[in-house]
Formats: sequence, structure tokens, C-alpha cells
Amino acid sequence: MKTEKKNQIKDIFDAYLSKKNYRKTPERYAILDEIYKFKGHFDVESMYINMRNKKYPVSRATVYNTIEILLECQLIRKHQFGKNHAQYEKSFFNRQHDHLICTNCEKVIEFCDPRIQGIKDAIEDTMKFKINRHALNFYGQCLDEENCSKKNY
Repeated sequence: MKTEKKNQIKDIFDAYLSKKNYRKTPERYAILDEIYKFKGHFDVESMYINMRNKKYPVSRATVYNTIEILLECQLIRKHQFGKNHAQYEKSFFNRQHDHLICTNCEKVIEFCDPRIQGIKDAIEDTMKFKINRHALNFYGQCLDEENCSKKNY
């Protein structure tokens, strides 16, 4: 990520921490940095393990608490794709996209179809409503059964 964007994200986080009178710890900034380096979705436990493997001195509680703060200030978004397993992704500078979720193996595939923008525009016109963001998830099964990582059939 370019330094300018990285600084902008850090500034937003910094301002939010100040506004809420939260402590500005190096661990919180390290977690933010790791999230914005990461491509795709992540869960809190895998982020914690990733941080520990990189020798960051963070506790599991710090990761969980920082994730909650990042949700509050809308620098990440939370998804509940499957069986009580929350996943997160960065949301600032992240292009709008939607998801296909396999109900057998729980694989999540991101996709972007420009026709959805057309539907969004039509809804705005018809309903006289300005849409700021949306979430669209399609649930189904991988058609390539051999590559479906956890078969429930």
C-alpha cells in the first residue's frame, strides 16, 4: 500500500482513538498495519497467530479489542458467512465487491459484477434513496466437488 494511503488510514485511526480517549498503543497500530497488508478475509484467531508468528508482543485480548475499535471507526467490516464464524476485511480504499459462499466447505469467493452497480443505481432512482454501501452474499455449493475442501455430501 502506498505511504500516502497508509498515513491516511493511520490518521483516521489516530483521530478516532483521540476522540474516544482510547490509548494509542504500538500494538494497536501494528494490528492495523497487518490488517491493511493482508489480502482478503481473516478471522481474529488467524490474525492473532499471524501477529505472534511475526514476533509482535500482542495478546489475544488486544487483537480482539483492537478489532472492535476498528469496526467502530469503520476501517474494517465484519461478515458472518457461515456457522458462527466471523470474518473481517479492510474497508477503507477497498472496492465494492460481493461474495459467493460454499455451504459445504465454507470457501468465500469475492467477485465484482458491474451489473450490480446498475441495479443499485436503479434502486436509488426508483426509491429516492442514496445507497452508501451494500452487502450481497450468495450461498451455494462448489460445482467442482474434487476441489471442495470440506465435503458435507
